[in-house]
Amino acid sequence: MHPDPLLALREFRQLAPWNLRDLAATATAILERTRVRPVSASARDDVSERAVRFYVTRGLLHAPDGRGTSATYSYRHMLQLLSIKLRQMEGATLDTISRELEEATGDVLERRVAATLGDRLPHPHELGVADAGRAFHVESAPVQAGGGDTWRRIAVDAGVEVHLRAGHPAVGLPSQAVATEVRAALERLAAARRPA
Repeated sequence: MHPDPLLALREFRQLAPWNLRDLAATATAILERTRVRPVSASARDDVSERAVRFYVTRGLLHAPDGRGTSATYSYRHMLQLLSIKLRQMEGATLDTISRELEEATGDVLERRVAATLGDRLPHPHELGVADAGRAFHVESAPVQAGGGDTWRRIAVDAGVEVHLRAGHPAVGLPSQAVATEVRAALERLAAARRPA
């Protein structure tokens, strides 16, 4: 755990932007790790993608940059989301939270969240989201191609994916390891092609 909650919280800023799934997962991991428990029985400590969409629709959470699957969420979105969940856990209504968020600057939100979570706030590396928190995080999804072949899709970086056919020796490797190696190979290739 980090001795200064504000500094620990700011470590998450380097992970932005997030896609919807990663924003929800990161907020949930923070709340679970800090063991904040709701006073209100109706409040949950996990954050679903559906809840994030609902908060955006209600105006509690700013709209993301972009739309659909390309929508991205910033550090400010994470602060807003954590503020919403923490206030819900304290028993505040959505109307009350909405008014509070309208009046709060980013600095105020950041300090409130840090103060509420306290010294239990972990470093991103402790949550396992430090390398996979970006909107182009490593994603492994089976893809059924025409003809019955199954492929594993791994998002490596913005605009870069690797597709592995089932049965390929690399299919059993962790997605993060494949993505790291491919990123490193692309960086070496780009460096070799730069003019001296």
